[in-house]
Amino acid sequence: MTTFGVNAFGVGRGPGRFETMAELAREAEEVGCAAVWTSELYSRSATVPMAALAAGTSTIGIGTNIAYGVGRSPLMWAAEARDLDELSNGRIILGLGNGTPTMMESWHGVPGEAPAARMAELLTVLKALWRLHEGPVHHDGRFYHVHISPTSDVPEPIRPEIPLWIAGVNKLMLRTAGELADGIVGHPMFTADYVRGPVADEIAVGAAVSGRDPGEVTVMGIRMCAIDEDVDLARRQAAYAIGQYAASRVYDRLFELHGWSAEQQKIRQAARDRDHEALIDAVTDDIVDTIAIVCRPAEFPAALARIPAGFDHLDLVPPPWGLSDHQTRAVNAEILAGLRIHLADRVSV
Repeated sequence: MTTFGVNAFGVGRGPGRFETMAELAREAEEVGCAAVWTSELYSRSATVPMAALAAGTSTIGIGTNIAYGVGRSPLMWAAEARDLDELSNGRIILGLGNGTPTMMESWHGVPGEAPAARMAELLTVLKALWRLHEGPVHHDGRFYHVHISPTSDVPEPIRPEIPLWIAGVNKLMLRTAGELADGIVGHPMFTADYVRGPVADEIAVGAAVSGRDPGEVTVMGIRMCAIDEDVDLARRQAAYAIGQYAASRVYDRLFELHGWSAEQQKIRQAARDRDHEALIDAVTDDIVDTIAIVCRPAEFPAALARIPAGFDHLDLVPPPWGLSDHQTRAVNAEILAGLRIHLADRVSV
């Protein structure tokens, strides 16, 4: 059965921003969500909000969706994860991604080559560092060189393992998830057909390498939710967000799978022309309805019940492009209100 989560989005500045995030997380916990997620970009970290969420909640899972694997050394990832897991009493999910090669190079100052191989090596080192209490860690690889011999006792982490999920869209990263990760952090463009087809196929290939059941890999989706009494406005918001992603060649396989390649070319041309209206018009109703949820607030619980099977966990988010902070906060409130009804109905069945 699919579990649900939301993104902890804060409003305002200073300490108040973190308190609004914690308030949202507490409501998500009370509603019955399985997890609350944080993200990072060039101006915000994921791990600092996780500490605020851990201190402000008691049972809900706290994950990164996503944090940049290349943004910290393996040692600092392991150290921060240990502290966060202890602070939360074992509720952390470490969701990692490398971003695009350009982001790796321009934002983080590392080569953009072979992101899947780099992620595979990072996971290997992180698992070893999580067991640092058992003895020294020595690793010399293509991307990471780690030699640590503790000079005093290292406290044992409160869990023998920490869940490591990675973000991936195409085959090499999906295979890495199948071989080494505990979960795959999907993308807002993921459809149920894409998850049941290419995603499941590539995870199975990776799982075969390590000799494990592909069902051990949790498949997380991210579903954009445009909720407004003005449904036409909501459809435009969803179409605009989809168009921002669809212009990238990363999603060619998904568009081809659904027979949307011609539409993708129109979207791509509109993006090149910086013509927002043409971009929105090029995103058809079929694309919007397959990728996103668009409805009035009262219709949202029923829309949740119609989500196709294929996802183990769904992170429900407002469209990540084109909304103000307060609009995003308002949509999150509608998401939680709908989840309250949907999850209560599911329990009563």
